[in-house]
Amino acid sequence: MNTFAPCDLPVINGEKVTLRPITREDTGLIVAWRNKDSVRRHFIFRRPFTTELHENWLKTKVDTGRVIQYIILEKDSGRPLGSAYLRDIDPENESAEYGIFIGEDDCQGRGIGTETARLFVRFGLDVLKLHRISLRILGGNTASLRSCEKAGYITEGRFRDMVKLDGEFHDVIFMAVVAEEEKE
Repeated sequence: MNTFAPCDLPVINGEKVTLRPITREDTGLIVAWRNKDSVRRHFIFRRPFTTELHENWLKTKVDTGRVIQYIILEKDSGRPLGSAYLRDIDPENESAEYGIFIGEDDCQGRGIGTETARLFVRFGLDVLKLHRISLRILGGNTASLRSCEKAGYITEGRFRDMVKLDGEFHDVIFMAVVAEEEKE
């Protein structure tokens, strides 16, 4: 598996989006997005998100290479739209977990998440040389489920009533893409 220092990560260009490595200057955006109900409702971690939490994430996860995080930019305007990341990077098992959120409500349903997921699959498999990229989606998040399927993720299982959020139980769907399957 290839490893990169955060400052050596490439910019990734798609048709609709450009992905660039996160910087500390993005903290305000990340905090604002993560506290929006439209974003938070799709996360298991739902506590209010603070600058301190994000700075700790950068220091303990991004700076150490355990997480690679990017900002999603609208290609034409350069406007920041959200974030995508690979977390729990495991060099020994050549695996990581994918996550994404679109923070701008007017960008939902425009294929931005699908294109970002596809770009991150290619980045993870081809550049980082990962063997497996997994993800978790809360049951009921059909838009994310469809988007990840279009990017090549395959559902591996549904864990019924796995988490209790806001007083209600929710299923968690586990999906993954594996390097060999992508070549078929």
